[in-house]
Amino acid sequence: MDASEASETAPVAGLQRWVRRVGLVGGPALALLVHALLPREYRDAGGAVVALTDAARATLAMMAWMAVWWMTEAVEIEVTSLLPIVVFPLVGVLPLKRTTASYGSDVVFLFLGGFILARALSRWGLDRRIALATLRVVGTRPGAIVAGTMGATAAMSMWVSNTATAAMMVPIVLSLVDVALRKRTGRGLAEHGGIPEGDRDLRNFALSALLGVAYGASIGGVGTIIGSPPNGLLARFLEEREGIRIGFAEWMVFGVPVVVALLPLAWLLNTRFLFPTRMGEMAGGREFVRAEWARLGPLGRGERATLVVFFAAALLWMTAPLLAGVEIAGRRPLAGISDAGIAVGAALALFLIPVDRARGQMAMDWATAKGLPWGVLVLFGGGLALAAATEVNGIGPYFGSLAAGLAGWPGWAVVLGVIALMVFMSELTSNTAQVATMLPILAALAPVVGVPFGLLLVPATLAASLAFMMPVGTPPNAIVFGTGLVRMPHMIRAGLWLNLLGILVLFALTWLAVEPVLRGLG
Repeated sequence: MDASEASETAPVAGLQRWVRRVGLVGGPALALLVHALLPREYRDAGGAVVALTDAARATLAMMAWMAVWWMTEAVEIEVTSLLPIVVFPLVGVLPLKRTTASYGSDVVFLFLGGFILARALSRWGLDRRIALATLRVVGTRPGAIVAGTMGATAAMSMWVSNTATAAMMVPIVLSLVDVALRKRTGRGLAEHGGIPEGDRDLRNFALSALLGVAYGASIGGVGTIIGSPPNGLLARFLEEREGIRIGFAEWMVFGVPVVVALLPLAWLLNTRFLFPTRMGEMAGGREFVRAEWARLGPLGRGERATLVVFFAAALLWMTAPLLAGVEIAGRRPLAGISDAGIAVGAALALFLIPVDRARGQMAMDWATAKGLPWGVLVLFGGGLALAAATEVNGIGPYFGSLAAGLAGWPGWAVVLGVIALMVFMSELTSNTAQVATMLPILAALAPVVGVPFGLLLVPATLAASLAFMMPVGTPPNAIVFGTGLVRMPHMIRAGLWLNLLGILVLFALTWLAVEPVLRGLG
């Protein structure tokens, strides 16, 4: 970095230190203020007076504290995620056993298995092989690379767990960035310890590509009923409570347009406005890719073993709902199959499959696995603990009471307000828990505000999957943040704009796609 670059970055570093210091004190201070100002009772959507318990008020205060520390990075984000273990039992939010259970959630183990699978890809060079294959298809211009990876991620995420998809795609993107960095400097990410501070063009390319994976995974998840858990939750709710059955095809009629409309906008926002790069096609890039591809040679035993496990896991993730319903002799032997079980099973298989029997070498060993980004597992555990607290302590109904103030608004304004509320609530809460809590509230609110319940519930459910600002907003966000190349300010700035775009796109498609489908079903 030359003197001019140092002078430009010094004020930024100083501002970041100031923000962190303010956030360090501001987090607990805001928590105390929120706790003091919250009412002790409120009126629910039906007009009944409901007590806002001490536990609920403490939960909202802790939500404010953790949000400030997460957003300002007052301490490491993983450290903030440990707060619930210490504070929740002390202030009566949740008992210790219930709090720590979130850190051992099935989603955390889905992360763990996905990370080990990704580590195996990297260990045997498969990530580099896949990256080079991607470059051969889409070319070596940054915009095309980001478009290709976002499209592939979204397409996979319609059928595979968002978390698993992101865990599979992030190593590929990192390898693409590594290829670009090696071409520019002769050394990769490991040798540099990241992207050189002064290389803004490469940094912006890396940010747009990594965030593109997170966005593609979340956006793709709204395309099918099995793409994201809240989708199935809504389908069951509508069938059980209202007698409306939304099948796979009906869901895709309004889910796929959301993907098709929002994905290109996310690409445009990332590559053209927020993280533009002056990088053209890599100088001699195509020749470089061809030479590197030839240098890889045929697949080795480790690559083949990892590839088999990789595709087996992907196939099981896609077919798990079907396998769970298969009956043999009146029993369902695979009823207990789960995404987390598949992920950990794939990880175990890698530890058991021999690559070199003479040396006792397996496809994966613990010396390699222990380098996983364990902090991300802690981060997501903290987010799940906060989500559990909001569900147990009745925060959803309180938020619903605030939404009840929409009564008397025009129907379109109510729909827009609910979409916006669900998007920003999802930044700090589990989207599945959030949807489970809000569906009955919104169903009760719909007749009050004169909006068909389906027209309120469907966009609200889709909106809960469109959280792009915070690492804890969605598992793909957390995985991308765990690379260490995406900082909190990057994620918040880009995510805020995409949140607003998502709100507008979803609002428009509510009338263009959702409403006609519901009218046909009703």
